[in-house]
Amino acid sequence: MAHVMEDESIWADTAAVVGDIDRPGPDENSPETNLENCEASGGFYWADATDVSSQPEETYVAQFESEYISSSVPLYQEYWMNHMKKDIHKAQNSGLSELVTFVRLPGLKTPPALSLTTVLSPTTLLSPPGLQAKPYALWQELPQVKSMLNTLSAHEIQLQEAMFELIVSEASYQKSLIIALNVFQCSAELKQILSRVQHHVLFSNLKDVCRVSERFLQDMESHLGQHVVMSKVGDIVLKHQQGFQKVYVPYITNMMYQEALITQLLQGNKKFALILKKLEKDPQCQRQMLKSFLVLPFQRITRMTLLLENILKRAKGVCSKVPNLTEAIEAVRKIVEECDTSVQQMKRTELLVCLDKLVDFGNVKSVPLITRGRHLIQEGALKHLIVGGSHKVSIVSRKDVYIHLFNDLLLLSVKSGHRFVVQDHALFPDNVRVEEIKTILELAPESFLLHLTKSDNRSSSALILAAHTRSEKDTWMRVFSEK
Repeated sequence: MAHVMEDESIWADTAAVVGDIDRPGPDENSPETNLENCEASGGFYWADATDVSSQPEETYVAQFESEYISSSVPLYQEYWMNHMKKDIHKAQNSGLSELVTFVRLPGLKTPPALSLTTVLSPTTLLSPPGLQAKPYALWQELPQVKSMLNTLSAHEIQLQEAMFELIVSEASYQKSLIIALNVFQCSAELKQILSRVQHHVLFSNLKDVCRVSERFLQDMESHLGQHVVMSKVGDIVLKHQQGFQKVYVPYITNMMYQEALITQLLQGNKKFALILKKLEKDPQCQRQMLKSFLVLPFQRITRMTLLLENILKRAKGVCSKVPNLTEAIEAVRKIVEECDTSVQQMKRTELLVCLDKLVDFGNVKSVPLITRGRHLIQEGALKHLIVGGSHKVSIVSRKDVYIHLFNDLLLLSVKSGHRFVVQDHALFPDNVRVEEIKTILELAPESFLLHLTKSDNRSSSALILAAHTRSEKDTWMRVFSEK
């Protein structure tokens, strides 16, 4: 959505919906049409909008300080950028058809609005990688490792470096998260000009994400301290699986509204633009924008899969074992998949909330639109053809009709401005079927017959409908026929 409403009362109304909505699996045919109607109605959906503390934000203080990674480790934005350029370089060598896969990041079919193109320009993404990025820290440079290097094979050292990169990158990520919290989220100036809900939408549960990252880093370094030749990376990831799931799924789900809110504030609130510009000049930010900080959790959970897969690759052919690594990779993949499902479900639910405010049942018996498992399959305007006249002369009149086809419900409406006045409805697919028209009437080839075996108005009826094109007709015939 590109619109954020000013009236925050709807946020509390729709927040209550989330507990009553199941989270079905992703549907690649889920439409993204008619969103302008949602904007016109002021509809906007966001979870947990009421769960906002009115207390002043306290500066985030890390409870754990790295023993192995210098405080001069770069921000995660730099680490991620260098690796993304490497990935894009590989994609370019393999053919541009693979470039989108790298740009979207693996595993997430439906990236939130605040995605890579928001943070990086196409020129930056497509530029040659140039100099190879130097590692920020190496396992073999640790003092306790140098004395035993001659006892390890090259493959064993590569495996340890791959596992150590998980620690180094997490420390870099942790550093960027703390800056995001202390420079931006805890800014008294921002809190003064933002409403409680806006502030929560902007930063969501970022503090919880940071705390989970800190505990994960602490356990990784604790393992390194006990066993300089590491092996239990998979076990540690599995230990933190629930923590990752608890914080990453809601954060990434609600990311889809951060971009819209920032855009609105930059366009309509001069104070916000000035304060944000001032905060982004803080030396700690190293010229990084707020958006680059807000996208960090999305980048991290998707990058973690690649880091673990690299460890698995290095572990092959090495004597030392890395137990439960395959299970850890699968666990992270499932979290990414759940993020994807949740983002799609959020979009579906928001669309239902928007439609609920636009639909007028009038004299027709009303039905609740926002219900468990319901999602919109197809919507659009068609022509209702009414055949009249004598047996010798047929007269065909045309009336506009608008159809909303959900996975369990069909609405037939007349569109009036941005609103839909319902004329009839029926359960789908039980009471709905379509067929080709086989008559001598000279009707357009875009016509088809819609049967409502039982609807709100009558026990059965049949309507002749006409699409705008043959292709559109075929699409409607297909979606009506699918069970």
